[in-house]
Amino acid sequence: MERETKVREARYHYLMTHLLTLCFLSFIAFTISIQIQFSHINFHALYLHLKYNLATLVVFSSLLVFGLTCYFMTRPRPVYLVDYACYRPPQHLRADFRKYMNHARLTGHFDDSSLEFQSKILQHSGLGDETYLPEALHEIPLQPSMAKARQEAEEVIFGVLDNLFSATGVKPKDIGVLVVNCSLFNPTPSLSAMIVNKYKLRGNIKSFNLGGMGCSAGVIAVDLAKDMLQLHRHTYAVVVSTENITQNSYFGNKKSMLIPNCLFRLGGAALLLSNRSSDKRRSKYKMMHVVRTHLGSDDSAFRCVYQQQDEKGKTGVSLSKDLMAIAGNALKTNITTLGPLVLPISEQLLFFVTLIARKLINPKMKPYIPDFRLAFDHFCIHAGGRAVIDELEKNLRLEAIQVEASRMTLHRFGNTSSSSIWYELAYIEGKRRIKKGQRVWQIAFGSGFKCNSAVWQALRNVKPSANSPWLDCVDRYPVKIVD
Repeated sequence: MERETKVREARYHYLMTHLLTLCFLSFIAFTISIQIQFSHINFHALYLHLKYNLATLVVFSSLLVFGLTCYFMTRPRPVYLVDYACYRPPQHLRADFRKYMNHARLTGHFDDSSLEFQSKILQHSGLGDETYLPEALHEIPLQPSMAKARQEAEEVIFGVLDNLFSATGVKPKDIGVLVVNCSLFNPTPSLSAMIVNKYKLRGNIKSFNLGGMGCSAGVIAVDLAKDMLQLHRHTYAVVVSTENITQNSYFGNKKSMLIPNCLFRLGGAALLLSNRSSDKRRSKYKMMHVVRTHLGSDDSAFRCVYQQQDEKGKTGVSLSKDLMAIAGNALKTNITTLGPLVLPISEQLLFFVTLIARKLINPKMKPYIPDFRLAFDHFCIHAGGRAVIDELEKNLRLEAIQVEASRMTLHRFGNTSSSSIWYELAYIEGKRRIKKGQRVWQIAFGSGFKCNSAVWQALRNVKPSANSPWLDCVDRYPVKIVD
């Protein structure tokens, strides 16, 4: 019975998806049959009409040429993702459960209750024993200085950029747009200026430094780079997404501010975007859509991820107990905009019919949740924590394999903030699951509160990059997550 239902659903979706194509082919066939019935006299009359109305023909042709020229000059330029690189920290920076807890005790900053709380969070977090913390947080006594924070930023950012330039063969002087996002570390000169200085980028580069925008800033940076590539022809854009932990760990005992300590880990990513048509052949993906949602006008959403000082003056990021509910609302708003862009007509029709029925017949009728599995082949859900992944798996009715990349990224690298969606994409590539024409949905959440989506289409069967962070360990995954 269940199998028959699935077969009927598949037939319905196939019919509705190809309905416009069938109608168009029927119209073409009808038009051809009518044309065949035209006699030679009809065509001769048409020839005479055009012959004696040459001025009309010239004006019409000119307008047609002008219109086509305007269209091709003003249409959005395609943006290609040539390649990207993720940071793989050295082995001595690993922070397994036992090492983390022993170090937390030795710092002397946490009381017994806080230590027990962190232990419980870690045990149920979904993080494994191979995540990384920056050099400064391995030291006793702790020395989270500005110099150490700069050192962390340089090692991560220069590490991924060296790999990116090596893999793509692009010279730094060819970069026309640079966008860097790092939420909590914004020194002067900026991180983008640091990159310009290191790689001697050209003087007229359009550089941007995004701060304070949380874990969803990576998609925002991509969107900004895309807009700049619409304005500047024949150029490259580099996007760098990272977070800096050295000066932003919390050393107090307020439990809502201790959770980020347990989840956030060292990481970063850099990607190369191009609007050059010649780069299409060697690129991995084409950008299809970017949809951004901001709930900052609501006070509870604005404060649900909030950097502040506790009663003893120690700075950290506080997470609200309403975070998951707010994230759910942000997701609903985001997919309301994204759905019509990506869902097949069959799903849009079901959603529309259900909406009308709820309004006119029965308001208590359960709303229809579109099946986004029909729109996307792969999902990269921000590895913000186990609860985030569980919630999206449930709400979007995803299968275990569709959230595997998110769970394994959280287990292997922890929450690397805005760069986590790129570690997830690298995991799927490492498993060689991405085929030509398939679509990838990246979903990210961030303070403010924001939910942002990016949709990419594979231009070929994608192989893992030479410097993939999963290169020597992807065969060990997936692993069973112990609760």
